[in-house]
Amino acid sequence: MRTIMRLNMVMPELDREENGRRHQAMLEMCRYADANGFSGISLEEHHGAFNGWSSSPLVLAGLIFGASQKLQITISALLVPLHDPLRIAEDIAVLDLASGGRLVVIAGIGYRQEEYAAHGKDWASRGALMDEGITVIRQAWTGEPFEYRGTTVQVTPPPMSNPHPILMLGGTSKIAARRAARFGLPFFAADQVPGLAEYYGEQCAANGTSGFFMAPSAQTAMVHVTEDPDRAWAELGHHFLHEAQVYAGWQTPDIRSVVHSHATTTEELRAEGTYQMLTPAECVERCKDMGPFDALTLHPLCGGMPIDDAWSSIRLVAEAVIPEVD
Repeated sequence: MRTIMRLNMVMPELDREENGRRHQAMLEMCRYADANGFSGISLEEHHGAFNGWSSSPLVLAGLIFGASQKLQITISALLVPLHDPLRIAEDIAVLDLASGGRLVVIAGIGYRQEEYAAHGKDWASRGALMDEGITVIRQAWTGEPFEYRGTTVQVTPPPMSNPHPILMLGGTSKIAARRAARFGLPFFAADQVPGLAEYYGEQCAANGTSGFFMAPSAQTAMVHVTEDPDRAWAELGHHFLHEAQVYAGWQTPDIRSVVHSHATTTEELRAEGTYQMLTPAECVERCKDMGPFDALTLHPLCGGMPIDDAWSSIRLVAEAVIPEVD
């Protein structure tokens, strides 16, 4: 069983000193997780959010790699069109070298027009920007000179991973599936979409490429482990609801996610099951029912949750869950 921590550093009422404490505590949590059987960390990218939703996942990844020896980090997703592709290629190459190949990047196109506007990018050109970005990043990772926008460029040092670090394309649309197949890259769908895996396979065959399809389990949930779930929902449920409502507010009808909530109250959120507060024994049973590719996903600092409560959940998993299911 894989045990991962989702970290997006959301804090509804931004306070500079408190945010500093939370980031420093997050690194201590990663050190502890690394030493106590956790498998990895999941990071994200959003911009301009009033609650500080993580805007710099590559920097966070570097900090976490420096605080750990074994943790794998997955960025889900890195919004490639918002960035200079040479800069991304350089940063990921260095992270790959320094971590010994522990970085997985899921490239996303994004779905918030305000993020494009803030970065001076044309929303209508996002498909072309994505195609250019993926092309340039992969060329850059060869370590060889190539032509880019009228000049010869070369990215050094090249990454350690050969032919390149793990790079997947994300999305839930047929357009995204076609793009992944055209580039011959693995495709990660953010939700269970009927027929999408088969469509991706057909597109790979049509393009003469190969890859694999991944999607989160329909049983995916953000988990907090506690000795008293009823009390935890009463005291901490509003943190989970804050994140769920902010995220739902960003979703448009064409966007799908396995963690998209429709709840308007903590009671509705609890009933949905997307966010769960479990006792250690309940968590063990959940883990035993998981499939071979499922993961236990903790969300220890969800929605500005107090640091002490986050630590309590992490320690319960390390002391009372992982030893029972490994």
